[in-house]
Amino acid sequence: MAPLKLVLGAQSSPSADTPTTAASEPEAGESEPPPAEEQPTPAPAASTPVAAAPTSPAKAKAETGAPPASAPSTKLPAIKHVFVIMLSEQPYAAVFGPEARASYLAHTLERRGTLLVRYDAVAHGGLADELALLSGQGPTGETSANCPTYGDIAPATPAADGQILGNGCVYPSATKTLADQLSAGHRSWRAYVQGLGEAGQAAACAHPQAGQADPSAAPGAGGSPYATFRNPFVYFHSLTDSSACASNDLGLGALRGDLLSAKRTPSFSYIVPDRCHDGNPTPCSPGAPAGMAPADAFLAQVVPQILAAKAYKQNGLLVITVDQAPASGEFADSSSCCSQPSYPNLPAGEAGAGHGGGTVGALLLSPFLKGAVTSQETYNHFSLLRTIEDLFKLKHLGYAALPAVKPLEAALFSATKHG
Repeated sequence: MAPLKLVLGAQSSPSADTPTTAASEPEAGESEPPPAEEQPTPAPAASTPVAAAPTSPAKAKAETGAPPASAPSTKLPAIKHVFVIMLSEQPYAAVFGPEARASYLAHTLERRGTLLVRYDAVAHGGLADELALLSGQGPTGETSANCPTYGDIAPATPAADGQILGNGCVYPSATKTLADQLSAGHRSWRAYVQGLGEAGQAAACAHPQAGQADPSAAPGAGGSPYATFRNPFVYFHSLTDSSACASNDLGLGALRGDLLSAKRTPSFSYIVPDRCHDGNPTPCSPGAPAGMAPADAFLAQVVPQILAAKAYKQNGLLVITVDQAPASGEFADSSSCCSQPSYPNLPAGEAGAGHGGGTVGALLLSPFLKGAVTSQETYNHFSLLRTIEDLFKLKHLGYAALPAVKPLEAALFSATKHG
């Protein structure tokens, strides 16, 4: 197999297939969107924006004979529904760009969205990255290995930057997540996990008993395509010890019904394909197809449902990304960005201690975004968590609060909604 070529900044022509935009309506318990003058101004559709030198309004009018263009806004748009689809263990070039192995994602969807070509995972170990996005926690040795034994983190000592120190996988009830924050702010969340709640499959919020081995953590584990470590919500006692997990950690089939109206659509939706459709290069069972082809088929089924939903058309943001790049093999990548910290739960010198999870990329789709745009700015999973928290005016959790971690730039978003 010929090696994949990493192409940064690839830009396609805009698609003529643009969705209609419904008029925005405030939802129950939410405030009105900001007035038009407070919304972001359009971002230039360029691979790398170049900032112009500051010019006073009077000077600009004297030189051009016209009022100056308004400066890019520093405010994120009034997004009220965030959808995240998390794929698994692929390098950037296999997922996005001209040589990607996912035609629907790389050729159809990229033309409609903004591609973050320098978006990095923060650790190796899919579970470690998923937990980082949900809580701002760095990896432990066990989460880096996808939690082969489902056990509590001990001694679970609070430390700097909101971190919990210890060995294990399951965080104490005092460790909060994005889901906890949303619930406390009277906003809704749901995880839609393929393989849960389906005939003959695991029930909602499924996880092993405390102290038990988790056979689904083994690469290529047979049996059910559901893997516990692909469902990060079940690693927090703050969720599993309450009714929230059983009510909101559901199978993929619940998504279609929740998209029928904006009020039923959660503020945050986390969508997880099963091991047979998540893009992982290891087959979910012997002889099963693997890699990006089945993942692309999953996206072609699920993404149109989201793009057609009123909640998305009114004020939605869809993010498609990957938990981590490969840790070994021909396409191994441990790059990182954003002044990533050295993780205190990993021994110095161990893979992942001070290293990232490689460049994976992320595609943003929203009525607030121009299509066929690429961004060379550096982001990671902590950046995405911080962005979602900023959108919903929440406190920054864990490493998402670090000064070097920046949210998505408001300049990426346009001032008016469109397809």
